[in-house]
Amino acid sequence: MTDTEATVPTEPDAPADDAEAAGGNAEAAPLDATDLATVEAILFTTDAALSPAKIAEVADLPGGRKAAREAIDSLNERYARMGCSFRIEAQAGGYRMLTLPQYNDVLSRLLKVRSANKLSQSALETLAIVAYRQPILRADVEAIRGVASGEMLRSLMEKSLVKIVGRAEEIGRPMLYGTTTRFLEAFGLASLKDLPKADELALGAEAVQRRKTTEEPAAAPSDAAEAAEGSEQSDGTDAADGSGGPETDSDATS
Repeated sequence: MTDTEATVPTEPDAPADDAEAAGGNAEAAPLDATDLATVEAILFTTDAALSPAKIAEVADLPGGRKAAREAIDSLNERYARMGCSFRIEAQAGGYRMLTLPQYNDVLSRLLKVRSANKLSQSALETLAIVAYRQPILRADVEAIRGVASGEMLRSLMEKSLVKIVGRAEEIGRPMLYGTTTRFLEAFGLASLKDLPKADELALGAEAVQRRKTTEEPAAAPSDAAEAAEGSEQSDGTDAADGSGGPETDSDATS
């Protein structure tokens, strides 16, 4: 073997390395203003949470899900600098553009919830049981509430807040109920882990009760005196008639 044959040229490999490096730089290139504006327009228009993969697909971002998340971070930084009243928040496994919590009171005076979409106290009670105890049988929901709940569960399913998630491994294979993605969106939750804990709910209930107590006007002295006088007169009349006490079994049979 000659010295010429032993020499191995390395120049031909260089272009490939350069191309590879160029490709890496292209992937790592920062998003331009058009990309950010496109992502912003998509999230501004949608009424449902979109996954990073979906955002990247619609916006045609070369970096895929990573680029979508970077765009969301950049937009939120811009909104914070500008003091905007909204942010892009994680919700139900995706992202949505939402107003900040401090504006809820103002917006509630503007927006009126349609009566068809309002939930009654019974519906909220049933929904809370399903959310915290899922997957759960209808019989268990009824045992907790103390009343039949089949119609209420059907109503929640029609509103896409509850769905059938499977069947129990017992006689008759009864259906199991759980919440939906729409439930997470409606209550602004990223996942079920964000549900308030029991102690937080207890503190909230105590605060509401204290507020009601302080807001309740005290009865006027004259009104209280009149009420007491009327009660005494009523007691005296009942005693004279002999009808003031509760009816006994002997009275009922005589």
